[in-house]
Amino acid sequence: MADVLLVHGSCHGAWCWRDLIPALTALGHTPRAIDLPGHGDDPTPVGKVTLRSYADAVLAACATDTVVVGHSMGGYAITAAAEIYPQAMSRLIYLCAYVPEPGITLAQMRMRAPRHPLLPAIRMADDRRSFTIDPDMVGQLFYNDCPDEAVAFALSRLCAQPLSPNNTALESTDRARTLPRSYIRCTDDHTIPIEFQVTMTQDWPVEDVYDIPTGHSPFFADPLQLAQMIDRIVEG
Repeated sequence: MADVLLVHGSCHGAWCWRDLIPALTALGHTPRAIDLPGHGDDPTPVGKVTLRSYADAVLAACATDTVVVGHSMGGYAITAAAEIYPQAMSRLIYLCAYVPEPGITLAQMRMRAPRHPLLPAIRMADDRRSFTIDPDMVGQLFYNDCPDEAVAFALSRLCAQPLSPNNTALESTDRARTLPRSYIRCTDDHTIPIEFQVTMTQDWPVEDVYDIPTGHSPFFADPLQLAQMIDRIVEG
């Protein structure tokens, strides 16, 4: 059984793991979720949030046997943490997440995809320190196959996304790559195109790549299947 740390993506918080936590607990694991700086209940001002502060928050929540799951943008946060101190965790799991490349920011990586479904929905703040997602578009982008109740729950909790972490590259990912890594691709993802998820994992061992037939938020769309997939990964 594993200690599982759940790290959310852009505009989200620990609240998004509401349904996955009990599903993992029922399988015997010990799941925990954190709010990254500036998200959820964390009071850090948008202008003070950095990729390093994300990494520090992840490391502060880790034990040496922790399996760290990063969703979407959270792929950058967990990689940054592992690059600083890989001994703090036992495995990385990327859940329809961006896998950083050295010298490439998340914003640049997003533009490498063959399609950019999120871009028309981004609404930049006047001070250009953060952005939000158009509320009329977010349901189809993030929650296209999720129950109505879960969508309403999420829409009332989405926050502004600090821009600095999206515009910061990692100089290297060598230390993070020393850890066991797995990737869960969401085949009906309306945010990160599935073909780009395939590209990001094209050189990964086939046994480390999994597919789940959901949109961008499997923790709401099918938390039981997602929990079983994580269980399969950590139990080997």
